[in-house]
Amino acid sequence: MTADAQTNASDIPKGNWVDRFLPPPARPYARLARFDRPIGTWLLLFPCWWSIALAAPGFATGLWLFVLHGLGALLMRGAGCTFNDIVDREFDRQVARTADRPIASGAVSVKKAVAFMFAQMALAFVILLQFNLFAIMVGAASLILVFTYPLMKRITWWPQFFLGLAFNWGALLGYASATGTLDWAPVLLYVAGIFWTLGYDTIYAHQDKEDDVLVGVKSSALRLGESSRVGIGLFYAAAVLLLAAMDRVAGLGYAFELALGAGAIQLAWQVWDCRFDDPNDCLAKFKSNRLFGWLLLAGLIAAGAL
Repeated sequence: MTADAQTNASDIPKGNWVDRFLPPPARPYARLARFDRPIGTWLLLFPCWWSIALAAPGFATGLWLFVLHGLGALLMRGAGCTFNDIVDREFDRQVARTADRPIASGAVSVKKAVAFMFAQMALAFVILLQFNLFAIMVGAASLILVFTYPLMKRITWWPQFFLGLAFNWGALLGYASATGTLDWAPVLLYVAGIFWTLGYDTIYAHQDKEDDVLVGVKSSALRLGESSRVGIGLFYAAAVLLLAAMDRVAGLGYAFELALGAGAIQLAWQVWDCRFDDPNDCLAKFKSNRLFGWLLLAGLIAAGAL
């Protein structure tokens, strides 16, 4: 593959705020942490914010928790991406979309990447210490998932399931940080989030299915193949049904139900309209889950206010 073709295929945006505002030595680290591609941070953050809104703390407490979880999600997503790129560096060098990532391209050494990862985790731990003891224990338990997920594509067709376990842990942590306990409602929210992630990350995985076959890694996109539309539809349907069950348990009412209905339409549109052989369309559908996140958050906030 020529250098020009590789650059055009890259998933790293060029000419954005990283290039315009950061000094050259800082740019590879911002890209390593995916600070320039915030969709992953949003998808990690929404379950945290959903569960805080579900717990319905007072305005000042809720706002402070929103800020802390926002910073924590940014740092832990960055640390997770750094670890992922460390362990996947040999695979990344063989895939056009990832070949110019900072570690794969040699812009950041493995030793410096490890130091950067621990620096992000140290800052995230400082944020975690602002919560109650029960929430600290819940948050610390998530590290097991953070460090095992990147290895799953080597051993199972369902690494997206393990991503769901990790990315939706905030549904438990947010509620625990607001209440000091857990209940069935956040547990249902957590399981719903796992199915949501199975859907959107299977769409995302369709971008890489040809390269994944060549380098020998597995994904739900490869496992489902031509049945992906049906599979993703079932994942999203399960997520909506579990969120409806959460509504019944928590007694959220019509404001949340209206938002959930709008969110269900958004998910159905993704399944109906997605062109699985078009990487650009798969990426657009994947990113559109930010709208689903905002719809659900608005419904939970409205339900708490009413």
